[in-house]
Amino acid sequence: MSRTNFQELLDAGVHFGHLARKWNPKMAPYIFDQKNGIHIIDLHKTIVKIDEAAEEMKLLAKSGRKILFVATKKQAKDIVSEKATAVGMPSVTERWAGGMLTNFPTIRKAIKKMSTIDKMKEDGTFEKLAKRERLQVDRQRAKLEKNLGSIRDMSRLPSAIFVIDIQKEANAVKEANRLNIPVFAMVDTCCDPTTIDYVIPANDDAAKSIECIMNILCAAIAEGLEERKLEKDKEAPAEETEQTEPKAATRKLRSRKGAKAEEAPEAEKVEVAPAAEETAPEEPKAE
Repeated sequence: MSRTNFQELLDAGVHFGHLARKWNPKMAPYIFDQKNGIHIIDLHKTIVKIDEAAEEMKLLAKSGRKILFVATKKQAKDIVSEKATAVGMPSVTERWAGGMLTNFPTIRKAIKKMSTIDKMKEDGTFEKLAKRERLQVDRQRAKLEKNLGSIRDMSRLPSAIFVIDIQKEANAVKEANRLNIPVFAMVDTCCDPTTIDYVIPANDDAAKSIECIMNILCAAIAEGLEERKLEKDKEAPAEETEQTEPKAATRKLRSRKGAKAEEAPEAEKVEVAPAAEETAPEEPKAE
């Protein structure tokens, strides 16, 4: 059953492609027509692709995996940051730091540095620094927060990434491809879809179009997280029952043993008669 409404996509302008003269021939299967020099995307195909992507994202969320959202273009970053945060997913909306995936250990060190600065402020070490040093540390902390704050809880590589505008975020796509991380993306008619695992043919320039697609995908992720929570809640009572049953059985066994011990008569004491004293035979009296 489709989770996407055709009219919603139409109203959001998802069907508007790029200028026809700038099109990429590899997007031909997703193009419906051309009007006023602009390609029109076939929304029926878009719906199929959105549902496919949404189902896959739901499964990833259900299994407890993370999807990294990448969108640094002006009209997309606020929407992506808000929607991704709402479903507990990391996002990059300021700048893609080179090596964010391929050199992830170094990125983790930078995130740890940010945590170290926070600890310094909490334990009072920060106040002991000279004024100039405090200003430098504050600037460094602000820079790290701006670029990496949204991924500070990402302790390992994401299981997938979602990209808006694959031309602008070409480095993110290349790094994901290099590490065999699945890539979901909104792909306009001017882009090459061959590097993307889950292509969503759509207008990636309009804020309404981006918000519409994000709403559908984030709803699927939220659904997967809810199902995961329900499964955990079901497993917890089952585990408690399994742990309680052996304890109950042990208590019963102990109580039975106790009852038997009470019922059992005290062991009869066998008194051993003292051995008869051997008397030496009487010597015959001399006559």
